This record gives sequence, C-alpha cells and structure tokens, in this order.
Amino acid sequence: MQRRKFMSRVAVAPALGAIGFAPWVRAAGVSEGDAALGVRAALERGAVAAVGLLGRSGGFLDNPKVRIELPGFLRDAAKLLEFTGQRGRIDELVTAMNRAAEAAVPEAKAMLVSAVKSMSVKDALGVVSGGDTSVTDFFVGKTRSPLGVRFLPIVTRATEKVSLAAKFNSVAGKAADMGLLRKDDANIEKYVTGKALDGLYLMIGEEERKIRADPVGTGSAILRKVFG
Repeated sequence: MQRRKFMSRVAVAPALGAIGFAPWVRAAGVSEGDAALGVRAALERGAVAAVGLLGRSGGFLDNPKVRIELPGFLRDAAKLLEFTGQRGRIDELVTAMNRAAEAAVPEAKAMLVSAVKSMSVKDALGVVSGGDTSVTDFFVGKTRSPLGVRFLPIVTRATEKVSLAAKFNSVAGKAADMGLLRKDDANIEKYVTGKALDGLYLMIGEEERKIRADPVGTGSAILRKVFG
C-alpha cells in the first residue's frame, strides 16, 4: 500500500513542479533527462505502432473506432438510397474513403518520429502532466497541418478512382449551401484527410496508454524506469 501511494506521487509529480521535478521523483531515481527520454520512447513507440495498425488493408475499414463513414446528412441520405438499389455504390464509396486513409497514413511515420525526437524536456514534462489528451495535443500541434498537406494528394488519387466521389462533392456542396452539412465536410478529399488524421491521433493515444499501463511489457529499460 505504501509503495502504491509512493508511485502515485511519482506519477503526478511533474504536475506539481512549475519548472523541475518534485523531490519524490528525484527520490525515485528518475531525472528530468530520464523522464524526457522515457516520454520520447513511449511516444515514438506509440506513433509507429499506430501507423502500423492503420496503414494496412483494413486498418480503417475494419476498425469501428476509426472507420470513416459518410458525414451527417449524406449518411442519412445514403440510407434512403439503399431502397433504390444503390447500396452497392454507397458501400463502394465508403470502402474507397477508408482505403484512401489507409494509403495515406504511412506517410506520417517519418514526421511523427521527427516530432518526437525534437521534443524538448519542457514538451516531455507537459505530456506527462497534461492529462489524457496531452499526447494527442502534442502531435496535433506539431504535425496536423503538414500531414494534412501530405495526405491530401494521396487521398485525392484514391478517391478519383471511384466515379461516385465527384457526385459526392456535388451533392455535399449543395447540402452545405443549405446548411445541412459542414463546409469542411463538403469535399470528400478534405473530409477523408481530416478523418484519417483524427483516426491516427486517436490510435496514437491508445497505444501510448498501453505503454503506460504495461511499460515492462515493452522490453524497454528506460520506459520501465520512468513508467514502471
């Protein structure tokens, strides 16, 4: 029980120190440098694992947590089309959207790893003390805009192969003008790019939480030292 209380203090210590680590952390033998290395290792492992999970066939399509569906109004409209024998074409479009995301995600690996390697000690401590969304917030701040630029042409090439994609943009544009759909969702290429990034950051967060929960299982000495 005493050990559990002690380790819980170690876990929250970064949130209690405005600049450096609290005395409990030093007492546990974890320096700021070690903590930063541990956080970088955890984030890099999580990012690489997330890219591996999503950037393959079925990575988005077969995962209900990140599967990309038609947006709002169009999803409802698609249900009506099923009664007119259009279900196959709708399924084809949804499949193409998810395949496009799967094709784009591997492009993220190098940029995510670079963001991790360049993070400062201050960034690392912010991730440790920033709560459940701190990992996602870090990657979004560092990589979302440039990754969006990289993803968009890949998604565009993939969706252009489906003739229904052009019709999606036409119908979605009219729906947006009528206030039935967000402007950001009215272009299939931009919509899929945004959803691909959302899914990527979601899975990175999940992978990082797994590492925190079982640092010993990762086989990394630095992760065991910081999170174990």
